[in-house]
Amino acid sequence: MQTLDEMRDRRLLTDDQHAQIGAWITRARTPEGIMAMPPSLWRKLELASVLMNIDADLSQPPVMSGP
Repeated sequence: MQTLDEMRDRRLLTDDQHAQIGAWITRARTPEGIMAMPPSLWRKLELASVLMNIDADLSQPPVMSGP
């Protein structure tokens, strides 16, 4: 949900879209359920993800903190 909040804060999602997507994810509970999101919401989420360059973040190795 933190990423959804950031998308809303950056105005990539409206408050209503944020609420609808968040509710869908909460109810879906599985990746398959999330993938069944209505196309209009899915497109908004996908566009916001591209604009935030989420794929690039996911392709980076995790940051390891030292002692």
